Amino acid sequence: MASNLVRRVLTSIADRGRTFLGGASHAPIDQLCRDLVSERGEASGTAIAREITDRYGQLNAAQRLRFFEGLLDAAWLADPAAVLALAQKYHATRGPAELSKLFSAVEPRRQELFRRINISPRGTETIVQMRQDLLALLPQHPKLEPINADLIHLLGSWFNRGFLELRRIDWRTPALILEKLIAHEAVHEIRGWPDLRRRLASDRRCFAFFHPALPDEPLIFVEVALTQGIATSVQPLIDAEAETGDNSHADTAIFYSINNCLEGLRNISFGAFLIKQVVHELEAEGLKLKNFVTLSPIPRFRDWLAHSEAAPVLTELLRLKGPALAKALGAMTLTDPRRIALRRACAKCLTTRNGNGRANDPVAAFHLNNGASVEHINWLGDTSEKGVQQSFGLMVNYAYRPARIERNHEQFVKHGRVAVSGEVEKLLEEPKAAKADGKKN
Repeated sequence: MASNLVRRVLTSIADRGRTFLGGASHAPIDQLCRDLVSERGEASGTAIAREITDRYGQLNAAQRLRFFEGLLDAAWLADPAAVLALAQKYHATRGPAELSKLFSAVEPRRQELFRRINISPRGTETIVQMRQDLLALLPQHPKLEPINADLIHLLGSWFNRGFLELRRIDWRTPALILEKLIAHEAVHEIRGWPDLRRRLASDRRCFAFFHPALPDEPLIFVEVALTQGIATSVQPLIDAEAETGDNSHADTAIFYSINNCLEGLRNISFGAFLIKQVVHELEAEGLKLKNFVTLSPIPRFRDWLAHSEAAPVLTELLRLKGPALAKALGAMTLTDPRRIALRRACAKCLTTRNGNGRANDPVAAFHLNNGASVEHINWLGDTSEKGVQQSFGLMVNYAYRPARIERNHEQFVKHGRVAVSGEVEKLLEEPKAAKADGKKN
């Protein structure tokens, strides 16, 4: 309600400001941008900002490209002479005042433009949309990357954890927001309203972060199942016909789906805060929960395996796809060499880094950086077509143990060490043990 009040106030200011604009509202968008950064009146500035947001929403793809290319002009950059002079002055004095002036001088002028656009009633929404459009252009127009860096800097500040509000989503949540959950669920598709209703039943939880400037837009949401024991397969968790469980017997919270909703906020991280706060929320409910674990996909496993030195027994398996692959996986016994080799390879994929020093799988990178440990690799954890194709049906439990989260995080980011369970450690050591046994014989 407070955010809607702020938006109404800004709209009222913009309406009053339009009386001072005259013909300015008919100017091209690039002229409006120049007018905005030079405007000192609050009402006029808000009116121009709203005119820019309205005009930007009407641009086609070619016009958006020209708009961003215009922001690379020297007029929107820092003044080189001023930066050099202040840098020399700071070099001579090493004074904090000179450093502060230098910081101000090196900031591109377009950052001030974005800040002023943000005072429009729908300014934040437009800035987020601008970055989404920019990300779509970057692969073909890498010269626009400096603008992307500016937007990341600003959005990282505007969407700081201190501004975010955690809300529980349930069946009483407005339909507008529920529809967005259906639209943005990218891990395990929500197949209509009955499916969503089951995911919001009494033995399920859903939490989302919201921002005051975007009160009806979930930024990121997590789906949780309250279970007895750690789930090893996702199918029972997303079965719309499954019976509702008894929370008095639940000892585990399974985080089985985490989704970022706004492409314009890519690389603006909320997930670590979300999981940790949801753990606190669940603990506050007084449930008898002992375990906080994920049931996570491994979307890059097949690609990683295809480009690694795969065990010979997996060569033929890598050639299979679709129903043929699903049939082969379903027929494997516990002692099948291919099954054993797949789980060993998966353990290696999740616990080593690529040539750039990053985790091989983005989901693994997310959870390991947040302080989780690799707990269990689940055979046929996801038997959907997508799960079989991406990871041979394998899923992984990452465990969040509050007493170990910070230590695990520090070990991972500083030394690259991945916290693993004894079970996963054996998967990593088993090939060496087998080799040693071979030498003894």
